[in-house]
Amino acid sequence: MMWRLYGEPMNKPDNKDNYRPFLTGASVWTGDQMASQPSWRFSFTGEILADVDAALTEFMANDGQWQDATVEAFPLNSFTPLAQKMAHELENGSGLALLQGFPVDKYSEDQRRAIWFAIGQHMGTPVYQDFKGQMMRDIRDEQQDTDEINGHHLATRDGSAFQSSKARTLANGALRFHTDRTDVVALFCIGQAKKGGISKIAASPSLYNHILERRPDLHAVLCEPYFRARLGEEKGGENDYYALPVFGLKDGFFTSHYSRTYIEAADEMPQLPSITPVQWEALDYLNQVAEEICFEMTFAPGDMQFINNHIIYHARTAFEDEAAGTAKSRCLHRLWLSMANSRPLPDDHKILWQQIEAGALRGGIMQP
Repeated sequence: MMWRLYGEPMNKPDNKDNYRPFLTGASVWTGDQMASQPSWRFSFTGEILADVDAALTEFMANDGQWQDATVEAFPLNSFTPLAQKMAHELENGSGLALLQGFPVDKYSEDQRRAIWFAIGQHMGTPVYQDFKGQMMRDIRDEQQDTDEINGHHLATRDGSAFQSSKARTLANGALRFHTDRTDVVALFCIGQAKKGGISKIAASPSLYNHILERRPDLHAVLCEPYFRARLGEEKGGENDYYALPVFGLKDGFFTSHYSRTYIEAADEMPQLPSITPVQWEALDYLNQVAEEICFEMTFAPGDMQFINNHIIYHARTAFEDEAAGTAKSRCLHRLWLSMANSRPLPDDHKILWQQIEAGALRGGIMQP
């Protein structure tokens, strides 16, 4: 087999079915390595910002709403070469792209949303983030209840309310490492927290390698399916579930889809077998290694972060904020993007992604 992205596997044994290669390439990195790596850093140029202003003026003159900021309605010709470089870095490089230098205070909220959605459209195709059709989500301190996920409630096996630290909570507690259900998750920083709220990212190909080297027994467990609940995803998802491994390979391309919260929720569903002690041990070790090798970065207002969910986990430290909704409170605008240069996914991922072919329009939450 040709491992197109990661190079030729080493020491390949005769038993091909059970063989799992070590991964190589630009997507295999640690936090120390990323700190001195310039490939993921990008900046707005004066020409691009001038094009933004010109496109915005015409767009607002036509009474455009941010949802209407398509490539055609909001042309940014000078941004196209930079968008292509960023898309290449996301898929074929480190999996991270940070775009800086946007003068966030220059624009109104409506203008910022239109500009951000247009940039997302020039990067990829925005997809739905919940079953209500939300395309742009504001990430801020909303003090969400701890027994609810996106409006859904789940009872545990003993009948009590489900409790979780919820990888996808919008409250100001820490977020655990996880992936979102999209090729690329994009965050636009409008305001940063008074204290904390540090972004943490970890390369899942590096996690794969570290665990394969140190604990091949747990690595094998992570390559087998875990049940996950659809709680808070599709409408009625509190009664549905699916099974996927944490690590997957397809035609030499790696992917990892992981959120412990939805595994915990599935473990409370009486129709499913309980998670075994060794499965919990594997997840604990996965988190331990992610903390060891992660890269930490603090957003500044105007920063735009893009990460490839197939090869990067993301998390966030807890934060202290000003009063919610004030000018100094923490707020990020989030987009989920399907990418035209995306990788193929393993066959068993079709249950979640529907489309698994390279470059397919996929991801997001199906609408009722």
